Amino acid sequence: MAKKIEKIEEEELKALQTLVGKLNNLKLELGNIETTKHKILHQAAELETKEFGEMHKTLEEKYGKVNINISDGSINEIVEDGPSKKD
Repeated sequence: MAKKIEKIEEEELKALQTLVGKLNNLKLELGNIETTKHKILHQAAELETKEFGEMHKTLEEKYGKVNINISDGSINEIVEDGPSKKD
């Protein structure tokens, strides 16, 4: 009758535990990265909607509806294409 093996060898168990531990650490690190990514995306969205919105409103009140060159601050009027009258 064949001998029934109840456990893997101690060395195999330690190697398996090490691999599982490494994988769990990588998954934890990935979760931390995703959490940080979520926070950064939230901050970027808030910056775009709130802070840029406030700046846009302030500049529009002062200069009207214009295009502002972000490199040198020069202002160009926005030319709106409306229906042309050719009589």
